[in-house]
Amino acid sequence: MLDLLQNLPTLTTLAAEGADAAQSAGMTSYEFPGVGKDWMGLIPLMPLISCVLCGLFWFLGVKSKLPAFTTVLFLGVSFVLTVAAYFQIHPEGLVQRVMWFNWLALDTASEGGGLYIDFAFYFDSLTILWMLFVSGLATLIALYASEYMADDKGPGYCRFFFAFSLFVFAMSCLVMGDNLVLLFLGWEGVGLCSYLLIGYYFKKPSAVEAAKKAFIMNRIGDLGLLIGIMMTWTQFGSLEYSEIFSQIADLNASGEEIPWAITIIPYLFMIGAFGKSAQLPLYTWLPDAMEGPTPVSALIHAATMVTAGVYLIARMYPFFVLNPTALAIVAWIGGLTALLAATIGMAQFDIKRIMAYSTVSQLGYMFLGLGVLTSAGGAFHVFTHAFFKATLFLCCGAVMHGFAGQLDLRKLSGVMKMKGWGIVGIAMLVGCINLAGLPFTAGFFSKDMIIAEAFVTPGFGLLGWIALLTAGLTAYYTFRVFFRVFIGPVEYEPGDDHHGAEESQDHHEEEAHDHGHFHPHAPGWAINAVLAILAVASILVAGVYFMGDHGGWAGSMVHDSTAYYESPYAAHDGEAHGSPALFGLDPHKAMYYISGVVALVGILFAWFLHLAGRKTAATSRADALKVKLGPIARAAENKWYVDEIYNAIIRVPLLVASHIFALIDKLIVDGLVDGAGWLPRGVAKGLRPSQNGIFQNYATGMAGGLALLLIIVWAMSMTGGSG
Repeated sequence: MLDLLQNLPTLTTLAAEGADAAQSAGMTSYEFPGVGKDWMGLIPLMPLISCVLCGLFWFLGVKSKLPAFTTVLFLGVSFVLTVAAYFQIHPEGLVQRVMWFNWLALDTASEGGGLYIDFAFYFDSLTILWMLFVSGLATLIALYASEYMADDKGPGYCRFFFAFSLFVFAMSCLVMGDNLVLLFLGWEGVGLCSYLLIGYYFKKPSAVEAAKKAFIMNRIGDLGLLIGIMMTWTQFGSLEYSEIFSQIADLNASGEEIPWAITIIPYLFMIGAFGKSAQLPLYTWLPDAMEGPTPVSALIHAATMVTAGVYLIARMYPFFVLNPTALAIVAWIGGLTALLAATIGMAQFDIKRIMAYSTVSQLGYMFLGLGVLTSAGGAFHVFTHAFFKATLFLCCGAVMHGFAGQLDLRKLSGVMKMKGWGIVGIAMLVGCINLAGLPFTAGFFSKDMIIAEAFVTPGFGLLGWIALLTAGLTAYYTFRVFFRVFIGPVEYEPGDDHHGAEESQDHHEEEAHDHGHFHPHAPGWAINAVLAILAVASILVAGVYFMGDHGGWAGSMVHDSTAYYESPYAAHDGEAHGSPALFGLDPHKAMYYISGVVALVGILFAWFLHLAGRKTAATSRADALKVKLGPIARAAENKWYVDEIYNAIIRVPLLVASHIFALIDKLIVDGLVDGAGWLPRGVAKGLRPSQNGIFQNYATGMAGGLALLLIIVWAMSMTGGSG
């Protein structure tokens, strides 16, 4: 453990003016001697400026594509600055700090107490790794959205890009913040933007319900994160990364027993991570989030925001390696989530929801990687997944946009053969082979690093087999979509949303399959350009596996960050380590062949059940298999009834309890309070007639009172006399 902490990166910076060089990364120093390169602070500033301008366009009633192109411009500048920061940071493994302003100052009465937080940014290689795909994909998806959202030009268009830009700024704060408070600000900011964008179609009840569901379920995880941040402050007296990690290193160097309060902090952080990254048991919000526009699904719910939980654990990895039990929980939750989501994805018919469950499953792989001590593998899968999953979502969005909202794979077939849909089909194929993990693809390399490490690390052999099984299921449901929707006989039915659809009296060759005069609207230059770029990037990103000295380029990026951990069970200097769980084979070598065969078997099953012999969009050989599986198939199609179970054991009891407490409050609590208030009012009401200001009434009252007094005195005297 001490070796791990001694290898944490040196927190060095360049001086503001006239600094000749940074300190060596090999020195163990956790102080910030100066400020970093100020221009790096422009990276989060660009989306903030875009957000302000889009808000101004909204106020001014702009009805053009100006908000979209403004967003693309500023996010593009942010990406270019991130690339420049990469060349500044990565070669030497430096860490830079850039401060915007002093933010919070809280003095306490305790000795040395106080909370002092700067609005400052922390740049290390892990930060750069995340920001490269956050800013790069955000730029491309904004360009895609300029066409996809074109039918809403006006207030809705401005509102969309306002929230889009605000999301990128919040995500930048989450990833780049140099303290846990700024991370939490970004954490809540991306949650707010997710709520706004899922519920973008606020007149659609299902979208409103999905937005509320996402917001509420994330609050559960956020509570854990917030308590973890508070406990971190109470234990370390600071929330800045440099101070926290320095104290952890000193604590380990002292050889003292780790306080129990510090060992429970990882559990609290993982609750927040599971909520934001849609892991068991807090995953059910993510599939429903597909009610938002497809660019939102691609950016927020596939490539960026949902990786925030992975980032949190990677950034706080020094906490987690203090507690092996916490890491084991992370691994098991990730592996089981991956398997469960894959089984649900196999049985769905909405292609966007299939990709949503696929995202939940792939996030499970990332957590599995972190849990089995390959933080490099987890981070590498985050990076590769961002590209090919964004490609898949945007391809599904292009289909949805062109076919009037149709997403049912039983009502679409042969799309790739239609005029104008070639780029979409090719991009979809590239995304599918990556997600399926075919050999020599990016998904193949990043997923194999995780699966192999599960077999290598003692105690996780069963998780290795679960991950392999999930890989086969992933290949099956991925190509189930491709074979059903993009190849096969040409047939389609429009959905219920006719925006962007071309109504024409011209009869194309496909119209014989069409039941009317609907003609799909092929994507324009913006959508096709983005899909082409992402398809090429998804292919090229596989090459980074062969770059760098620490498990590929992504591994070298992790090596120079707080997420680095060299597993004692990994292969060193080419030495092979067999795994009893894998029949004595070396997983790092054997997995290339095993996972490749598993992927091909999954694709073969998909071909046999969903393409071979299929003559219509609605039917396939899988229909007979579904009948044979009976209740199992129905349960998977109904998402294993998890939502219904949650409703029965959580929502309904809470609803009943709330009504009971409401009655108690109304009948008992309010009754006591109202009774206490009624008593003086009742007495006053009874006395009010006697104080009416009429002299005759007062005289009558006095006479009556005197007569009553005399009667009482007489009665008492008579009683006394008789005694």
